[in-house]
Amino acid sequence: MKMIMAVIKPFKLDETREALTGLGIEGMTVTEVKGFGRQKGQAEIYRGAEYAVSFLPKVKIETAVRDDLVDAAVAAIRKAALTGKIGDGKIFVWDIGKAVRIRTGETDRDAL
Repeated sequence: MKMIMAVIKPFKLDETREALTGLGIEGMTVTEVKGFGRQKGQAEIYRGAEYAVSFLPKVKIETAVRDDLVDAAVAAIRKAALTGKIGDGKIFVWDIGKAVRIRTGETDRDAL
């Protein structure tokens, strides 16, 4: 099992969710976050004055998947979240040591 975490632009969330559910991924956690990468934020003009915006709004998606779905899930996220412009985001993947469904006590793959 793997945990996939993707940080993407907020307006790409629905498209990304649809791509993942199309693969049979049944659950995910979505968090509104702020951050910056290479673009170091951006400058915005409000009422004639320029302000530096250090942290840009992003959405963080976390989903646990079976090992055989990892490559397809990463490809689906990348395709759905891609705009081709700076700030499209990042995808991270790491191992899950154990998973437990609280309600039933199911573990590992059965808990997904």
